[in-house]
Amino acid sequence: MKFNLRLNSVIFALIIILSNLSAISFSQTKKVLLKKIYFDNQFTFYCGNPYEIKQIKGKQRTVIIEDKKYYSPKNSSFFNFFANSNNERSKVVEWEHVVPIQVLAQNLPCWKDGGRKACNKDNTFRAMESDMYNLVPAIGEINNDRSNYKFGDKLPKKQQYGKCEFEVDSKNKIAYPKKEIRGDIARIYFYMSNKYNFKISKQEKIMFEKWNQEDPISQWEKTKIKRIEEFISFDSEI
Repeated sequence: MKFNLRLNSVIFALIIILSNLSAISFSQTKKVLLKKIYFDNQFTFYCGNPYEIKQIKGKQRTVIIEDKKYYSPKNSSFFNFFANSNNERSKVVEWEHVVPIQVLAQNLPCWKDGGRKACNKDNTFRAMESDMYNLVPAIGEINNDRSNYKFGDKLPKKQQYGKCEFEVDSKNKIAYPKKEIRGDIARIYFYMSNKYNFKISKQEKIMFEKWNQEDPISQWEKTKIKRIEEFISFDSEI
């Protein structure tokens, strides 16, 4: 199926705006996203859970504001919290690659030689890993459970993570996001596919085109893109 004109214009605009994204380190990128891009939109991508930056034991941590109306961890037992590393991640915010880094990098020679560790000094990999448009704030447990799974079109059930509309089918390796962010996901996939030349399957392309139409680009997406563009422009002038 060919891209419709509306989708083409959105993706083309994103490529023009973000094509000069510099390959700063992943750790630097996360700090920029936290402090300069998402500073006034502190909500996790999949669950909409608000988060904040706190000093904990002398270190700055990004943690969710715990509220069961947004999200409940799969295993919230007090006794299991410190024993279960995934459950410990249920309180922190991490930056997730919407298009999994394995999908982006799987054809790179360095990835075939040894995965992420072998690619640390590869400029193409560094650009992929630190591309701000592909990174979203996610609760650590969600980030871990989603892994590198593909997205599916079924609407998620509100039970796996409390009231969070996100479902992970680990058996079939599929994640089901809520409808309010599906257009965001589609546009990120199309942008990353165009920029880094990885193929989206025919089935996914049909699904993402539908998601793009059902969930048009929002004001926040436009604001985010503008801020990234401004950061890139400023950074390139230094």
